[in-house]
Amino acid sequence: MTKTVNTYCRICLANCGLDVTVDEASNRVLEIKPDRENPYTWRDFCRKGKTAHEVATHPQRITTPMRRVGDRYVPATYGEAIADIAARLNAVIDRDGPDAVGSYHGNPMGFSFATTSFWTGLLDAIGTGNRFWVGSVDQNNAHIVAEELYGSELVALIPDIDDCDCFLLVGMDPAQSKFNWLENNPGGWNRVLARQRAGADVIMVDPRRSESAAKAKTHVAVLPGQDWAFLLGVLQVVFANGWDRTPTAIDVDGIDAVKRLAADADLDDLATRCGVDRATIEDVAERFATARTAMCISHTGVAHNEHGTLGEWLGQVLNVVTDRVDRPGGRRYERGYVDIGQIMKLFAPAGTHRTRLRDNPPIVGFHALAEMADEITTPGPGQIRAAFVAFGNPVVSGPDGAALDAAFADLDLLVAIDLVQRESHRHADWLIPGTHWLEREELSPLYGGLQERPYVQYAQRAIDPPAGVLEEWEFFTELALAMKRNLFGKPGVNAFVKASRVAARVTGRPKLAMNPEWIQRLLVLMGRRLKWRDIVSRPHGWLYGEPEYGNLSGAIGHPDKRVRLAPEAFLAGVRDALAQPVPGADGDYPLLLVNKRIREAMNSWLNESPGLFQLDRTNACEVHPDDAAAAGIADGDTVRLVSETGAIEVRAQVTDGLRPGVVCVPHGWGSRIFDPVGGTAPTTYGANRNLLVGNAKLDRFSQTPIFNSTAVRIEALPSTKLPMAAAVATAS
Repeated sequence: MTKTVNTYCRICLANCGLDVTVDEASNRVLEIKPDRENPYTWRDFCRKGKTAHEVATHPQRITTPMRRVGDRYVPATYGEAIADIAARLNAVIDRDGPDAVGSYHGNPMGFSFATTSFWTGLLDAIGTGNRFWVGSVDQNNAHIVAEELYGSELVALIPDIDDCDCFLLVGMDPAQSKFNWLENNPGGWNRVLARQRAGADVIMVDPRRSESAAKAKTHVAVLPGQDWAFLLGVLQVVFANGWDRTPTAIDVDGIDAVKRLAADADLDDLATRCGVDRATIEDVAERFATARTAMCISHTGVAHNEHGTLGEWLGQVLNVVTDRVDRPGGRRYERGYVDIGQIMKLFAPAGTHRTRLRDNPPIVGFHALAEMADEITTPGPGQIRAAFVAFGNPVVSGPDGAALDAAFADLDLLVAIDLVQRESHRHADWLIPGTHWLEREELSPLYGGLQERPYVQYAQRAIDPPAGVLEEWEFFTELALAMKRNLFGKPGVNAFVKASRVAARVTGRPKLAMNPEWIQRLLVLMGRRLKWRDIVSRPHGWLYGEPEYGNLSGAIGHPDKRVRLAPEAFLAGVRDALAQPVPGADGDYPLLLVNKRIREAMNSWLNESPGLFQLDRTNACEVHPDDAAAAGIADGDTVRLVSETGAIEVRAQVTDGLRPGVVCVPHGWGSRIFDPVGGTAPTTYGANRNLLVGNAKLDRFSQTPIFNSTAVRIEALPSTKLPMAAAVATAS
């Protein structure tokens, strides 16, 4: 007998509504299709969602706790795992303090509210400040700018696509990302193209002529890492011609300071820095500023640079000074159905912990992955000696993975929680099974403010997890209890958890035992907009209102409720950048390595899904014909890319789609999937381009590595063609 479950995909923020057909007798997914009754997302669907169940049934899936014994793993019970991990963690904490325990979590954690909330509860119980996260590799700059301008790290401005007449898109490829990053815009790129057919202007700023750039009216092939200079030039032209407008939806301080900053820069110098001629900068400025409606958006292409925060800031400044914020056709604030500001004050106050070696503060409560390896290997008080890696692959996702891999090997204890054993888990002392999102039901209240329209959906469980596998929140709770350290770091919580379990057992009502639904219900109640029963009674999702404008002013976290447009640190950062020499070629490393997205991948997650890669799209190195000829390289040759940090071997793809002096390799590849049960040889998926990126040179504000402007050289190798699906990193 089959059943159809209405839920939504939790691989990326698109949250596409799904119809999941399940064979009930075998607990097996038969088919995943878009939910065409979903009132919000039904136009969005991709191969990641269609093949999602392949990970749940992966032949190397971990379905029981596994303990390392020598060079192999043996099955264990949860009781054995929890007792051993708790004892070893307590020993580390008693000896070296709570900061001797570190943690990292990746993308899949971020799309499970239940998992992330109890993960925080466990880390609070331990008391560690050494918490690292995946957002530090691609989105910290947006959080830093939001905090400085709007007084809250979590303010995100949603594009009003359907009324926009001019799109200035910087460092993004929406044909691949589907126009999603920190917000969800269903069918976003297709709607941009529809606006273009109706007369809207689309300007794409990217060193590479991506699929998106090829469809834009204008492609600006900016020099990698110099988006900030291009945007400052646009601002100078806007101000010089009097095209700026007084913001009408928000009160703003600092416009005059930004005007002075722009006026003091030399436009010809900015043009040289960004590799874009002056006339193009002037043309883009006029088209953007004089359009009826417009928006500037920057994504990871900007974030992955030394000046990524300055680029994000200047793009937001451009929107503010041309009155494109919280206005139709620009970027608006969606308040969602919970009060994020109130929630952050109650449950997640600003962190005061600073990293031991570089003295950096946390961003959105977590430190930058780039610092983790050194924090493990450098002796001294606070040195990390035990660590968790939860649903993450930081050896592949972060910079200098070889250094982090060596650091993990040196730990006294490494615990990995995931569906399969990945590259980052190969030194794990314990492998703890995770659950797939098809196996969980939950609500994610914090995502309400990231939706393009007022929308909510409760995620239903489609299939059951393997017999005996605990949900992550249950494991985290049990571990805190075993350590005798209060969950969420609050006195009496563990006693309350135990009492609630007694009540559930005595009454025969399982939900009386403390669980994530309690928190989800509380947040909905505090939001005072929706009722729990109305949410869960709509299996296809619920559009509970219409988009509104003017709500940003009430969400500004600064006491005076004014936008602070010109933080002194950002002004000084631009002046420092202007004082640096104009970028030029390096003799040993004359090329700049940039990144790109592939629709069928989600960072380093999903490489193990065979259904995604039947198209045989692998991580080749795109190289301009001029650079290929200079290196004696032909299309399809095996080449070596070398940087100061490492080297990899990949297949060359000669193309005129990027500017000379630039090479492009997509991120997320280079992981191995291990077989902890059978011990067969691991399967390798591509080459890890991040082995070329160092962990020392970072954006000073966001602490993000320079994934998108690392200096490299390309070398020809003997004329063996590298197999399409088996490019192997030389440093692995």
